[in-house]
Amino acid sequence: MATLMLSGAAFMTPLHAVAGDMESVYSTYPVYAGDDLELTVSDNGTRFRLWSPRAEAVRLNIYPTGRNSAAERIVEMTRGENGTWTASFPEKLYGLFYTFQIKSDGKWLNETPGIYAKAVGTNGERAAIIDFSATDPKGWETDRGPALKHINDAVLYEMHHRDFSIHPSSGIVNKGKFLAMTEEGTRNATGEATGIDHLKELGVTHIHILPSYDYNSVDESNLPANKYNWGYDPINYNSPEGSYSTNPADPAVRIREMKEMVKALHDAGIGVVMDVVYNHTAENDGSNFSLTAPGYFYRHRPDGSYSDASGCGNETASDREMMRNFIVNSVKYWAKEYHIDGFRFDLMAIHDTETMNEVTKALKEINPDIFVYGEGWTAGDSPLPAERRALKENVSKMPDVAVFSDDIRDAVKGHYSNAADRGFATGKPGNEETVKIGIVGATAHPQVDYSKGNNSKFPYASAPTQVINYVSCHDDLMLTDKLRKSMPEATDTERMRAARLAQTIVMTSQGTPFIWTGEEIFRDKKGVHNSYNSPDSVNAIDWSLKHKNNDHFRYYQELIKLRKAHPAFRMTTAEQVARHLKFDKVEGDNLISYSLIDNANGDEWKEIKLIFNGSDEPRTVKVARRNWIVIAEDGNIAADGLGTSEGGKIEVAPRSALILARKK
Repeated sequence: MATLMLSGAAFMTPLHAVAGDMESVYSTYPVYAGDDLELTVSDNGTRFRLWSPRAEAVRLNIYPTGRNSAAERIVEMTRGENGTWTASFPEKLYGLFYTFQIKSDGKWLNETPGIYAKAVGTNGERAAIIDFSATDPKGWETDRGPALKHINDAVLYEMHHRDFSIHPSSGIVNKGKFLAMTEEGTRNATGEATGIDHLKELGVTHIHILPSYDYNSVDESNLPANKYNWGYDPINYNSPEGSYSTNPADPAVRIREMKEMVKALHDAGIGVVMDVVYNHTAENDGSNFSLTAPGYFYRHRPDGSYSDASGCGNETASDREMMRNFIVNSVKYWAKEYHIDGFRFDLMAIHDTETMNEVTKALKEINPDIFVYGEGWTAGDSPLPAERRALKENVSKMPDVAVFSDDIRDAVKGHYSNAADRGFATGKPGNEETVKIGIVGATAHPQVDYSKGNNSKFPYASAPTQVINYVSCHDDLMLTDKLRKSMPEATDTERMRAARLAQTIVMTSQGTPFIWTGEEIFRDKKGVHNSYNSPDSVNAIDWSLKHKNNDHFRYYQELIKLRKAHPAFRMTTAEQVARHLKFDKVEGDNLISYSLIDNANGDEWKEIKLIFNGSDEPRTVKVARRNWIVIAEDGNIAADGLGTSEGGKIEVAPRSALILARKK
């Protein structure tokens, strides 16, 4: 038995208390609301404050280097207010490193840099004390991301630092690094733009970077080993990943280079969305959370074992006040210090809706243009009641949060769990109503029958701004591989027609469009569906494909240009969608026809007619006789028009979109 002192009271807790017993104990933990956890450097010196209510004692270890050195000072910290422990020094300890070590149940636990460490040395083992103002690139004080009135004005482009730049064909010097995104003028062997110039040419508004905080799986002391990982194994949530810097041993370098990346993208008119993974940690008992306040930051099963809604061995407890505070303060820090423009929450439904609303409230106060979206599901069951989870089905409880639409994803290309399964764009009948759910942004619409939906049975979004539309991402088979698996008899030319149709549906639907890096040049991942630790030979983008598949790239480019030019594709309320989006009656499967009418959302075009033919046969449709501009036809597209049409009976080519527009 161990005696625990909390706010002047004594608590007796068994060494291996079951979850129910500990829940009652955790509820008594005091909350510390100050903004000085765990390090503060000012003109008054250097102050440390660790929140660890159950600790019997806490040591602060001061080191001269980030690793492989003995502590030059070991200080016993003093119990402070609301479960904290403090230590202070009159001087600024810049250039030194530190760890905390707590005594729990009579034993000294392993050292930890704490959970708030903002600068770390190699492999994040020790926190660093640095002058953050010295890490700001020139012009940082005036740096701003792109203005964004609504989230669905964005065109999101998900990418991994290493995938994007590591291939020899990229022409990029700082391969796999933050600085790769700062290099202008890079080209492949045939002269097509790569890197940041490619992004500008493509026209996307925001890049969504896979986890860029300090993660566990890459040894920063042995980067020549070229080990690859997506980074969904967090260690230090508030410090950049060292392997993406040119010198992981220097804590200031990774910070400065990440800021340089952000500024270069902002200067190019491109925003930065950060993928955040607060739902689990890379380790259980050995995590920084466990070494700071054992047990508190996690949910547990009735027998005391870690619950595992993440599928990664544990899940954090956002519904506990100090975990909620940590998440909110962490995103605020990234928004302020690194000027991040948006956040994508991994397995967001492990978190509770109250936490997500606190997140968006805090971020909007910093920058009204910041947006938040996430995965509206878990990877397993959780003790958190379903009605409290930030699920897709509960998104109406989170007004400023968007969720991924698995409806449009699976209906358009085929179910993610079955490589051979086809969808609307690849000729499988029966998905039409689910595609329509995606088209209306999962909002209530008088012409959409949710009872026929494959995934969702009710309109879960209060507004189309709460939905992210996509057909592939880093998870599962990316679009090219999915098409090769599900259309084995087809040629790549035929598969590219299906890809163009799929992305046309995504880019013209209500909601926010999202594409996975390299899809625009028909990149693949060798058929690997979960390439989180696959080598560069699987994950790297071969930029010679931009020359080989240049027509495909130009299609994506024009498609993005079309969406950005016309607010009809970016309506912001369910009422607008119901009033301005009208489906037509059509005969046969794999055919959808609808119009955006009456200058929807202030569009200059009075009507936009969209017809999608997912079958492998041409289909004839009736279109009102008007003076139409032909925007897309037979696998070709031009935002300013390919030609004109008088309407009437029109043949729509197999696996293609027909888009017509008229001004009056």
